[in-house]
Amino acid sequence: MKRIAVIGFGFMGLTHTLNILRNKDLELAAIVDRNPDLIEKTIEGKGGNIATGSLDAGILMDINKYTTIKECLDKESIDAVCICVPTAFHYDTASEALSAGKHVFIEKPLCLDVNQARKLIDLAKEKKRILMTGHVVRFMPPYQKLKKWIDSGEFGDLRFLALSRFSGYPAWGQWKDREVTDNSGGALFDLVIHDIDFAAYLLGSPDNIESICLPGYISKYDYISAIWSYNTKNAKVSIEGGNTFHASFPFQAGYMANFEKASILYTTMNGDVIRISDDNKVSETEAGDAVEGYCNELVYFIKCIENNIQPVECSPESSLESVNLCYKHIKI
Repeated sequence: MKRIAVIGFGFMGLTHTLNILRNKDLELAAIVDRNPDLIEKTIEGKGGNIATGSLDAGILMDINKYTTIKECLDKESIDAVCICVPTAFHYDTASEALSAGKHVFIEKPLCLDVNQARKLIDLAKEKKRILMTGHVVRFMPPYQKLKKWIDSGEFGDLRFLALSRFSGYPAWGQWKDREVTDNSGGALFDLVIHDIDFAAYLLGSPDNIESICLPGYISKYDYISAIWSYNTKNAKVSIEGGNTFHASFPFQAGYMANFEKASILYTTMNGDVIRISDDNKVSETEAGDAVEGYCNELVYFIKCIENNIQPVECSPESSLESVNLCYKHIKI
């Protein structure tokens, strides 16, 4: 059984805590948060774009809680940490954990500073530890099915792919702290990076990106609309998303894919099914639960630790490339 400490108990910290508690092969060793007295309020308040489950605060009563990762590392025998702190603290937190010989799962983006990201990758190699970023869309069943169709050629070659992701601006938990929002990278690095990462996972990095960005409540990059082009592929990719809407605006994400033999539609607004259309009919196939992605990525991370293999399906190098791609959407 692997012992994991959750570092940072906001919405994502709660989400990963739930999945650790549900996994019979894992033990929640500790929770680290600068305000441990607010853990119960976080559970009650929840927040986040999508519902990832509920938790009885009483279950955490006997879990050791610390205000610093140093104290946790000094006092607890753990195998890995799950880092869910604000983006500005990713580098220092991950560095401390890796230096202590712990495996690291870190929420996206890996780091906003690409040089810091490279240092983490090098440190993980030096310490022979697993470093993996939580690019959860790669592990969501509806998106995994799209990858399978592209890879298998079941519907012929992909011609056009449109990925979208919208929400109201985040107004829960740590997002109420202006210091956090100012250092988050805005919707580009916090929200739209999901689709930027997934498109690169499917097709590789594009040869050309045409984009526009608009400002919002958090940053100069809270709305993004982009077209990706490839010199050696016939397919083009559209990526659009942001959080420029009012806080209560419903979250929605999905894709439209045009293949030679069919066009495919998936949207979280009707997340149970994927629609497949040709010139004569529309059929439906079960989408699977997108929320399972959070469980799937954690299971994959643990398998990498157990088998002492690097996370090929979500390598830290690919996570660094996703950050680089985000920057290519900004016209400086």
